[in-house]
Amino acid sequence: MLKLGDRIVIVNDRFEQNLPVGEYGYIIAYDRNNDSVFDYIVRVPKANRQYYVSSDDVELEEVLLAQEADRIEREALIDFALATRNEELFRRIMNGDSPAEPESDKEVLSREEFIKQINLKAWI
Repeated sequence: MLKLGDRIVIVNDRFEQNLPVGEYGYIIAYDRNNDSVFDYIVRVPKANRQYYVSSDDVELEEVLLAQEADRIEREALIDFALATRNEELFRRIMNGDSPAEPESDKEVLSREEFIKQINLKAWI
């Protein structure tokens, strides 16, 4: 739930009420009516109006800026991988994998130790 005074950006117009999509605004009130589909009342300074909006129609400005920074970083890494012909980096970025982390070597248990652990867990 967003706080009063939070700076938001209108990202959608789900109920087609001519919201200024892409404009920023401020949360000025909550709509406490249980019968209403709207969650917030938003003040949009550029339009000099207040709008009733649902929580799906707005997003915090910080969240959108972080998503845009991640997208730009990913595009820059792809450009770098293509320019340097680094196939491993390119595949890792395109597959969405995190950087290669050393995998922990788990001990291989003998059959008797495995049965012992199962019986111990079953007893608990």
